[in-house]
Amino acid sequence: MHPYRRDEPLPWQQPKPREQDADAPERVQAILSSDSYRQADEDTAFLRRFDTRGVRLQIDYLKPEQLLEEHGIEHTIVVFGSTRIPEPSAARQNVQRLQAALAADPGNVHLQQHLAIAERVAAKSHYYDIARAFGQRVAAALADRPDCRAVVMTGGGPGIMEAANRGAFDAGAKTVGLNITLPHEQYPNPYITPELCFRFHYFALRKLHFLLRARALVAFPGGYGTFDELFETLTLVQTRKIKPLPIVLVGREYWERAVDIDFMIAEGVIDIEDGELFWFAETAEEIWDGIQRWYAACGEPLFTSGTFD
Repeated sequence: MHPYRRDEPLPWQQPKPREQDADAPERVQAILSSDSYRQADEDTAFLRRFDTRGVRLQIDYLKPEQLLEEHGIEHTIVVFGSTRIPEPSAARQNVQRLQAALAADPGNVHLQQHLAIAERVAAKSHYYDIARAFGQRVAAALADRPDCRAVVMTGGGPGIMEAANRGAFDAGAKTVGLNITLPHEQYPNPYITPELCFRFHYFALRKLHFLLRARALVAFPGGYGTFDELFETLTLVQTRKIKPLPIVLVGREYWERAVDIDFMIAEGVIDIEDGELFWFAETAEEIWDGIQRWYAACGEPLFTSGTFD
């Protein structure tokens, strides 16, 4: 017997013929076209309803979880940073473009402001090179351990995240990006391993996956998104909701001006020990060496089982 095909069709394999009821074919077609008849897992309008949010949350978690498992990804080194800090050559080109525009219209206050900002971004563009070098450094270290299934993971966007993915890509390693659906158009950076680039609907589930396998968090200068991920992690470690892990802030000059931790301690809103949940680094080597020393001081290997419950 054929597993699917029958010699004699079953009664429901053909619609009611027009000879028996002249209006039957149109009625059947109306039923087949109805939203209610669409299979639930293929009905995107139904899946987007308010009361199916629980299902969306489940699959937003489950798809990347299963694919990461299938690819054997057990550990991640997570890198955050501004999407607005490009590679130095691009930063210089932007400055030159604005300088030319301002030369043609020297009284334009708007251009003056944008040029000043572009010059500050260009001054920070060396962090792109540091992030790229760090991605290479991690990938090279992992290449010496073929039994270790670890990768660099970022938010998948441009700027600093692109640089970290790019460094791992340069070294021939797999690298992960966790994108998020936003109201405006966006693209993942081109250095993520295609089968390891995921797009989330919910920020909460994206954050969960950032930390599920994380063995370290490296935060470069950034804005609201970087602060969001950084302080989320600091809070989880502070409250011991997750096991402590290395948290490295790259660029002391930036971070000490952007966040006054000593002021917060003096004001009594955090404890002295909460100011010791992270440390500063300036180079790719300092970041990687510091992470290794952290685990050595804890008496445990850098790569073990997951940390999130």
